Amino acid sequence: MNDKDRYRFIHDLFIFNDLINTDHLGYYYDRLSAQSADVRRQQIERKRKLLVDIHAFCLMPNHYHLLLSSRVEQGISLFMKKLNGGYAKYFNEKYKRSGALFQGKYKSVEVRGDPYFSYLPYYIHFNPLDLKMPLWRKREMKSPQDALKYLESYRWSSHLDYLGIKNFPSITRRDVLLNLFGGKSRYAQSLDQTLRGFSLENVADTTLE
Repeated sequence: MNDKDRYRFIHDLFIFNDLINTDHLGYYYDRLSAQSADVRRQQIERKRKLLVDIHAFCLMPNHYHLLLSSRVEQGISLFMKKLNGGYAKYFNEKYKRSGALFQGKYKSVEVRGDPYFSYLPYYIHFNPLDLKMPLWRKREMKSPQDALKYLESYRWSSHLDYLGIKNFPSITRRDVLLNLFGGKSRYAQSLDQTLRGFSLENVADTTLE
């Protein structure tokens, strides 16, 4: 509904990625800098036991996308249960509502092979263009450069951190994909060409659309 709700979702991506149950009160938003609103702990008493590696994410107005790999047995299903349940509890309490917040059980697709794995982050990071330039999916944009500028203004994904602009760096593990991209600068250089030639057929087997 607003930026506070979006910050809360980012916050939940961080704290629920833990094998051990966590206390919301032990976390806060560091919003002192306009350039960074990373999620941190007030007191680091122990290292988290991560359920998953979050390689890329994007939060949209009514859905989200995650690229995950499991670190423990059933890590993805446990993380998703904690994330969706925890955020729904927050949202229902705040807006005095009850019942399910998300439509049905979460859906997932197993990704096999580096070509898919390296191409999906572009698709995830390009999703916010649906809000301003929906024709990007048909490769009918008038100005790809304007599209890329818009993506740099969109806070609610891992895109900025892949560019090297500190946003929510604690959420994602970026080394795996950056090795495939050839580093932050090569990722940035590849965006224009990838956007111009983007085809949903390239990710048809690895997305839910």
